[in-house]
Parts: sequence; structure tokens; C-alpha cells
Amino acid sequence: MEEIDVNPEDGKGTSFWKKNNRAVPGRPSPRKDVKTINSFSPSSSSSFQDFQQSISDAWDLGDDEFCNISNLKISKKVSQTAAENVINIHKYKCSESVPNKRQIQCDKDENFLGKNDIDKGDPRPKVIHKFNSELDLQLLGFHFAEEKIIKFKCLLESSLLNLSDLQNLSWPGIPFPVKADTWRLLAGYTPTCLELRDETLKKKRLEYWNYVSQYYETDARDDIYQGTYRQIHIDIPRMSPTISLFRQKVVQQMFERILFIWSVRHPASGYVQGINDLVTPFFIVFLHQVLPKGTDLDEVDISLLDEEKRDIVEADSYWCFCKFLDGIQDNYIFPQLGIQHKINRLRELIQRIDGVLHNHLQKNGVEYLQFSFRWMNNLLTRELPLRCLIRLWDTYLAELDTFSSFQLFVCAAFLLHWRQDLMVEKDFQGLMLFLQNLPTQNWNDSDINLLVAEAYRLKCTFADAPNHFQSKDS
Repeated sequence: MEEIDVNPEDGKGTSFWKKNNRAVPGRPSPRKDVKTINSFSPSSSSSFQDFQQSISDAWDLGDDEFCNISNLKISKKVSQTAAENVINIHKYKCSESVPNKRQIQCDKDENFLGKNDIDKGDPRPKVIHKFNSELDLQLLGFHFAEEKIIKFKCLLESSLLNLSDLQNLSWPGIPFPVKADTWRLLAGYTPTCLELRDETLKKKRLEYWNYVSQYYETDARDDIYQGTYRQIHIDIPRMSPTISLFRQKVVQQMFERILFIWSVRHPASGYVQGINDLVTPFFIVFLHQVLPKGTDLDEVDISLLDEEKRDIVEADSYWCFCKFLDGIQDNYIFPQLGIQHKINRLRELIQRIDGVLHNHLQKNGVEYLQFSFRWMNNLLTRELPLRCLIRLWDTYLAELDTFSSFQLFVCAAFLLHWRQDLMVEKDFQGLMLFLQNLPTQNWNDSDINLLVAEAYRLKCTFADAPNHFQSKDS
């Protein structure tokens, strides 16, 4: 959810209360039976008594019915929903694309209403509540991302791009129309100098296909790298089984080449199970850029796509994948000491932040290695829907310089998010079943925004902090 910029200067020179002949009301008294002072002596304290008398009728607690809910308990879910409603109403009011500044309300099922539903003459005030499909998110984004797209284009089209500015703008999310170009820059695949970008892309794409000819399309592939090729060939069909796109033979061959070339050119680690998932976000984003606008990825046949465009998608996915893994390659060098170190740090971090949760896991025999290894190895690709994964990659790439440490705090925030559910489970089996099947299928960009914001807060609070700086419950 994007931040709303509030200018404190906007209200300068105006008064909250309308001017009239009555005395200006002041703060409400906590006591309903405030005694009015009818007379007071002229003394040094008379000014305060004057003030007290002038505000005695400012707010009678019986006048407003909304003041009679002091005993009502409002749940966290309700308050969060109300906050989202306010923000969405504000966005629609500020949007020129919504005629007559109409407000939009969800129906009883909390589904997004389209234009036809709004124009059916329903006199009730309408308010946005929740979005349950990717189409809804796209419709909302269409109205409110235009200004952000313009900011991105101004940066991308500058002769010498300021990478720090691009990282700051990308951190809270990148609109899809500019996502592919932005990812190439954030990954360090293309240079910041505008004049050199096209030439660099042509050179690097040609270089990739030379690698394919040199390593993949040779008889030596089966002799020297037989084990690597066989493992890749086994893993790829298992990749994102619920998405039909990845079951296409052409797509599987593209992934096979990308992973094989990477493994050959990175002999220190070679191929490690799970890294095939890390290619997926890059592949989807670069494929989206070359497809006609409005194409449904679930229905597109990649074999019918122009071969030149397929080659571009494959080469760009390979290079960005390489750049992305450069900073965390120690995670994949046997015996994966990088991941082991991060798991130990995660354990220490949770113990400092939430000792009660940490003790609950330990008491029931749950080791951090048993659930967080996959989080570290696959970077949460198995825990999140693809749409959320692509949004998370925006922040990952914006944090690429410090990504290795930042991902630790993302995992910590992710674990803490499920605290209440975990505390309900009272045995090892229940805890592990929950941790291995986290209910994120309905997550959207807002959930990822909250996740990375909490991760950033934890990083600022606990990174390099002394050990005594921990929660009181520890």
C-alpha cells in the first residue's frame, strides 16, 4: 500500500472550528456533571476560571451517540479494515479517473464491484473493502500507479541514472509497465548510462547464446556434467506445478539451459536443488514485457511466441539470475555454510525479539533448521504465491547490496507474523504441519508491503545491536 503524503502546511491559516457568535469549544470533560461556574472573583486565577467556564458546554457526552461506545471492544481485524477503507476512499477521491469522485463499496462477499455494478442505481454509499483476485489488483493499480510510472520513466530515461534514487523508488514496489527495465538496472545487468544500455544488452544476450553453444549443445554435456544435467532434468517438471505455463515443454527447456549454464560457470557451488525456483520471477517479468498487452499467462503458448523474443527472455533471465545470486553464492556452496549461519542468526534473533515464541518452539522440539532452511534456500518462493513473490523481488533487488542480511529479517518478520497461530499449536506435529503449509494463498501486495516494512523495522532495531537489547518477554 503506497504511503499518503500529508502536508502539514495545507491547513495553514484555517481554523478547524467554524466561527460563530458562540464561545469556541474546548476539550471535553471526562465528567458528565461538570459544574458551571456562574461567578468568580477578580483575582490572579480568574483567567483560568474564565477559561473553565467558557468550555463547560463544549462537549456534553450525552449529545453524540458515538461517544457511548466506550465499553465496545474493537478487534484488530476490524480496525485494520477500517484503516484500509479510509485510505482507499482517499485514493478514489484524489483520482481524476473516477467520475464525480464516486465512492465504491464491496458487496456482502467483499468482492470488488466493477463499473457496471456501480451504475445500477444503488443509492447506498460505496466503499472499497477488499480485493480477492489479481484482476482487482490490476484495476486498482491502473488508477493509482500512473503517477509512479511517470516518476520511474523520468529516472529510466535520464542520460545518467542515479541508482540510489531508483532503489529508493523501487523499494515499496514497481509498476509492471516499468518493472522489467527497472529489474535489469537494479540487478546490475544494464548500465546506468542510457547510451550504453542497448549495446550492452545486445552484447550480453549474444554472450549467453555463445555459452549455450559451448556448454549445452555439445556431446560433452552428457559425459562431464551428466549428474548435474540429470538432476536439473528431474527438478524442472516439479517447478510451480499449479501454473500451466511451467508445464510447457518449451518453457522447461529454457529453464534447463539457464540452470545448466549457471551450474557449469559456477563450479564452486554447481547446481543445488531449489535454485530453479529463483529463476521464476525473472522469467515471468521479462516474458510479460514481450507479450502483447492483456495476454493471460495461463493461456499463452510460448512455442508460438517469436523466437527472437523467447531468446531475449531466456538470456535476460539468466543474467539477472546470475547477478542476483552473486551476493548469496555462499548459501549454495557445500555444505551450505551461508544458510547454516543465517539459521543460527534467525534463532538468536527470534529469541531476542520474542522469547515466548522461541521457548514454545523449543519446548515442542521444533528446530529452526527444520522449517527455515527452505525459507533461506528458496528465498520464500515455496511459501508465497507467484504474484506476491514478484512484489517481494522488487524490494529484494532494491536491497541487493545488503540483501544477504536483509533476507534474514524478512524471514524473522515472516515467522513472527504467524505467532498467534503457532502459539495455539501444542505439539511438534501441529507446529511443523502449520509451518510447512502456511496459509498465504490469499496474500496480495499489501501483505508483502507489511512484511518488508516489518523486516526493515527489525533490521534497524536489531542489526548490530547489543545482545541486551531484546524484548522484555525473553
